[in-house]
Amino acid sequence: MISENIRRIQERINSACRRKGRDPKEVTLVCVTKEASLNDIIDAIGFGMREVGENRVQDALVKYKALQGKGLKWHMIGHLQTNKVKDALKIFDLIHSVDSVKLAKAIQSEAIKQNKLVDALLEVNTSGESNKFGIEPEKFFGVLEDILKLSNVRVLGLMTMAPLVSNQEGARPFFKKLKNMLNEANNKFDGLKLKCLSMGMTQDFEVAVEEGANIVRVGRAIFEGEV
Repeated sequence: MISENIRRIQERINSACRRKGRDPKEVTLVCVTKEASLNDIIDAIGFGMREVGENRVQDALVKYKALQGKGLKWHMIGHLQTNKVKDALKIFDLIHSVDSVKLAKAIQSEAIKQNKLVDALLEVNTSGESNKFGIEPEKFFGVLEDILKLSNVRVLGLMTMAPLVSNQEGARPFFKKLKNMLNEANNKFDGLKLKCLSMGMTQDFEVAVEEGANIVRVGRAIFEGEV
């Protein structure tokens, strides 16, 4: 039952917050809908989900049209190709996966054409895995400096994906690393106030919350139950 799954996830988020003295209201649960049917998504919306995460622009277009008028906030959480930027900017309220200056400049160019300011997170490959997208940590501050110069791209924070591990405790170092990078960036650049930390998925969101995540991206645990 989707309603029960959502309730359990919220309870686990609340417990993780209590362990660290955090207010659970600080944490946004993004409902990842990439493998869910439209009926299941509508059920999740009926049980309070308003933040929707999609990996692919073409899938999001279909769902966006079907779900218009439901007061949703759309999150682009997958890799964004430059040739999909035009459509992405018509749908998404927050792009989590800006992983290069090239992509940021493509977003800037299209944002000017659409006369909008685009909210974005910079994706960092904290694990260094070759099969993951994201900015290499050693190049991060240079990339951030270049992107901060773009007038129509507003960087709100950082995003990462931890490696798949058998125990979520193994993901902790990668979340801790991202939090440290966010703090260092705020100290390094005058006036910068990055606040968003998008980290944690079905298999590791509790540890992510303990390490400071204020956006968690959960799909399987909502639509399929406990893992």
